[in-house]
Amino acid sequence: MTQPTFSPTSDVAQVRASRATSTPELARPKKAGLLGAPAAGRRRGQGTPGPDGGYALTLVEHLMHDFVLLPSESHHDVMVGVAALAAKRAGLMGRGPTRTDVEVAADLFGFRHAATPGVLGDRAARFSGLGHSYFRTRAFVDSVDAAVLLQTAGGVTPLAELP
Repeated sequence: MTQPTFSPTSDVAQVRASRATSTPELARPKKAGLLGAPAAGRRRGQGTPGPDGGYALTLVEHLMHDFVLLPSESHHDVMVGVAALAAKRAGLMGRGPTRTDVEVAADLFGFRHAATPGVLGDRAARFSGLGHSYFRTRAFVDSVDAAVLLQTAGGVTPLAELP
């Protein structure tokens, strides 16, 4: 413990003032958080990295009561497919998934409103088995174009109606 300044001390016992020196930048390793995202190529099957993609499953579970499913569609397959698309959309924007991402992904396939017959016929086949196969889920997510996913929530056009 240092001695208070008001206490008398001899010249030998006084603490000398020191100056803090900075750490040389060349010798200090960079902080892992400051390095930025890894420079990975964008190829099929590699995915779209984003933080906390699994949270999309929780969001889909909260919104499933709004979805209108066909009798041939599995609840679990639809959850996994919509969550994977929502995670991709969020990853394209460099953030974690939000409710809007789930709504956009669901609206692309007409789960929250009356879908056109073109969407309904293709929808059951595209979502079939997604909850049980990682490779089918990857192929499904890769089949949806990034530009389509980046639509705003209010102006989502179902996939069957896109040119």
